[in-house]
Amino acid sequence: MKRPKRILILGPESTGKSTLAEKLAQHYGEPWVPEVARAYLEGLNRHYVYADLVQIGSYQMSLEDELASTAKHFLFCDTDLRVIQVWSQHRYGKVDPWVLEEMARRTYDLILLCAPDLPWQTDPLREHPELEMRQQFFEMYQQITEISGFPWALVAGESKDRLRAAIQAVETLE
Repeated sequence: MKRPKRILILGPESTGKSTLAEKLAQHYGEPWVPEVARAYLEGLNRHYVYADLVQIGSYQMSLEDELASTAKHFLFCDTDLRVIQVWSQHRYGKVDPWVLEEMARRTYDLILLCAPDLPWQTDPLREHPELEMRQQFFEMYQQITEISGFPWALVAGESKDRLRAAIQAVETLE
């Protein structure tokens, strides 16, 4: 059986990653991998700690692998370990070796990098509404994307513009 093309949707908080992943999945009739961090963090009765990031990453990768077996042509991934890498480095000044090793092992056929040009959506799990911080995180994600070696495309603008740009980028894979 042919491996589905994995499309990673990446970017700072409140940049429409989940919405884009879901809309792409609907457009192509394929599965999407939701971000597991939200459910994990909502289930905690405390603030997250460094060790939680590896747990979140492990759950995210397990779900991605599980859903890849149900995809025919594409699997749309709302985040991956790069998010764990960025948050871990930002908050704790270090990244667990497992995260880096697992990132090096995994491949994506395309990264869709979401620009921080959408209005901030208030959410108790989001931490950095300041435009300067959103831009700083975006630059971190862009650098990680550029050095990944995977093809990538920037998606920006309103939701419909993002979807159109994302579909155009995905179509180049076929």
